[in-house]
Amino acid sequence: MLLIPAIDLKQGKCVRLRQGRMEDDTVFSDDPVAVAGRWVEAGAKRLHMVDLDGAFAGKPVNAGVIGEIAKAFPELPIQVGGGIRDEETIDTYLAAGVRYVIIGTKAVNAPHFVGDVCAEFPGHIIVGLDAKDGKVAIDGWSKLSNHDVIDMAQHFERDGVEAIVYTDISRDGMMQGVNVEATRKLAQSITIPVIASGGVTNMDDIKALLAAEEDGIMGTILGRAIYEGTIDLAEANKLVDAG
Repeated sequence: MLLIPAIDLKQGKCVRLRQGRMEDDTVFSDDPVAVAGRWVEAGAKRLHMVDLDGAFAGKPVNAGVIGEIAKAFPELPIQVGGGIRDEETIDTYLAAGVRYVIIGTKAVNAPHFVGDVCAEFPGHIIVGLDAKDGKVAIDGWSKLSNHDVIDMAQHFERDGVEAIVYTDISRDGMMQGVNVEATRKLAQSITIPVIASGGVTNMDDIKALLAAEEDGIMGTILGRAIYEGTIDLAEANKLVDAG
C-alpha cells in the first residue's frame, strides 16, 4: 500500500486546512521543495500536491512551486489537484513532470469532461471524490450535491480513470481517525483502485487500511498526522513494507 504525503499549497507555503476551510489553516513550512525532500528521505513513493488557491480560483496559482518539486525529484510520481478545469492545464502539468492530475469539482459539474481527458491523456487522470454521508461535495467542500459517491465512482471507472481519491470531509484535518468502512465500501463497488484520504491519525489507522487493502484500497494520503508527528512516515513505511 502506498503512503502518500500531502503537500497543500497556499500562497507558495506548505499548509494544512481543517475540513477544507481556507481561513482555518496551519502553515508548516515556507519551503515546499524542502518538505518534499523530507518525505522522499522518509521513503515516500508518491507525493500528493494540492493547489489550494487554485481550487478556489478555478485555475492554477501554485503551479510554479509544483513544477520545482517535479524537477527536483524527477523519478517520484506526483499527483496534483486543485483548479484543474481544462485540457491546457493538464497538458502543462504533465509537461512539467507531474504524473497524475486529479479532477475534482469539474468532474462532478461536467462529467463528460472526464471521459474526454481520459481519452486525451490516458493513464494520467485521477478523480477526487469528496463526500459526506455518501453524497459528493463540490466547490471546495462548500456545497453538498445530490450525487451518490458510489454511482459517480462507477461512472468515472467506465470513463477510464486510473484511480479514485476518496475523502471523507467530516474527518479531514480533524485527527479523528479514517473512515475505513466507507472507503472499503466504495473500493468494493469498483475495480479501479481507491486512495483513502481524510482523518488518518496514527499507526492504527494505517493498520486498519492495510487490512482492507485486498478490497481495493491501494494507498492513503497522509496530511496533518505526519506534520504534527502522530505518524512517523519512515516507521509507517517500514510497517507497510513488512506487511
